[in-house]
Amino acid sequence: MITRRDFYIGGQWVAPATARDHAVIDPSSEEPCAVISLGSAADADAAIAAARAALPGWAATPPAGRRAIVARILDEYERGKEDLAAAISLEMGAPIDMARDAQAPCLPWHLKNFLRAFDEVEWLRPLGPHAPNDRIALEPIGVVGLITPWNWPINQIVLKVIPALLAGCTMVLKPSEESPLNAMIFAGFCHDAGVPPGVFNLVNGDGAGVGAALSTHRDVDMISFTGSPRAGAAISRAAADTFKRVALELGGKGANLIFADADDKAVKRGVLHLMNNSGQSCNAPSRMLVERSIYDRVVDEAAAVAASVKVGPASEPGRHIGPVVNRRQWEQIQGYIQKGIDEGARLVAGGPGLPDGMNRGYFVRPTVFADVTPAMTIAREEIFGPVLSIIPFTDEEEAVRIANDTPYGLTNYVQSQDGARRNRLALRLRSGMVEMNGQSRGAGAPFGGVKASGRAREGGHWGIEEFLEVKAISGWATDLAAE
Repeated sequence: MITRRDFYIGGQWVAPATARDHAVIDPSSEEPCAVISLGSAADADAAIAAARAALPGWAATPPAGRRAIVARILDEYERGKEDLAAAISLEMGAPIDMARDAQAPCLPWHLKNFLRAFDEVEWLRPLGPHAPNDRIALEPIGVVGLITPWNWPINQIVLKVIPALLAGCTMVLKPSEESPLNAMIFAGFCHDAGVPPGVFNLVNGDGAGVGAALSTHRDVDMISFTGSPRAGAAISRAAADTFKRVALELGGKGANLIFADADDKAVKRGVLHLMNNSGQSCNAPSRMLVERSIYDRVVDEAAAVAASVKVGPASEPGRHIGPVVNRRQWEQIQGYIQKGIDEGARLVAGGPGLPDGMNRGYFVRPTVFADVTPAMTIAREEIFGPVLSIIPFTDEEEAVRIANDTPYGLTNYVQSQDGARRNRLALRLRSGMVEMNGQSRGAGAPFGGVKASGRAREGGHWGIEEFLEVKAISGWATDLAAE
């Protein structure tokens, strides 16, 4: 049993103000695998005070100095990446090979992209030739509260902590209590890389405790949150009284538009993308919209692909999906599967209950529904599990109408060999991101959505700008020997 009760505050590990143990559950076995502490408002206050005290020095550190310290986190990752992958696999159920190959490597991927973007930031620049004595200065927003989820844990930590550090902000991180171990390893990376005391702080806790304290505290200038729309709305309301900036990265219900001229791998690619991470990705293509002329074939192929997806414990090597994160999540997914059956969707793969041969663990059968209508619950609500809904469409207009008929707007997908069609659809689909023909977005592209998916933009220079204030200056002296 792993025991990690302390919090990282002011450059050292400290005991919680009040003991409150919390068991971290291994979702593959349903057994406790670690004990942490859940913090209180007093712990949040201590971390915020440390961040506030460290802010003037860190904000005044030259950009090159901040960059050098952040870059050293990469060295610490290389030394500790196996421990990081093992922690992610244990606490949230990612199969160990996936944790090694996809989850943990989010850290170097995003960090290197941020460094590249950082090198292009103009911290002080002219407004324009029409105003020769005006300058635009970019400055850190201040102390930021960072609240991250369990599904891609180190991914979301890096997408918030690294740009905040580079921007010159100080911070308090509250990771999900479902997956806190990777965050504590990351805190060690920051410490060993030489991040100054108080610049980065970590307090474990739940939303009602530490999360609420960060959202309402007058000494916190910004909240960056990734999670559910319900929680995002609550944080926005809580932050309003202190006029915080709030950056929200929320849920999704991505549509994957498959036209008759899609490539031969489009269906398999879409199903496996949805099943990846056991369906626990906000940008998952959970609605497969299919042109009617190929609908029956696609349904059969999707069902066969889903039936081929293996399910197994996170500790086992191999290309399988693991459990979902906890019992509440498992029961919620089971409820959606039953709702799909009750509302008349045609079950063509998977279904309710545990996979064959399993009697424990939060495992879900890879499930596909056909003949789904846009009004059905499984087509409208984010399931956050390995459950695919297939919906037919007649033409491009109907496909766009169905795709956009959702409260969400994170990622949509298009599969077609017609370049003009792809371009039209990319501009008409209401989402923060559109990926076409299986081509991933490029390094440094922003991640974020519209509508109930939130309006944050994480990654690249957009991610750094989230943590910066813009100051307009007039009367700048330009006749000096050097500015």
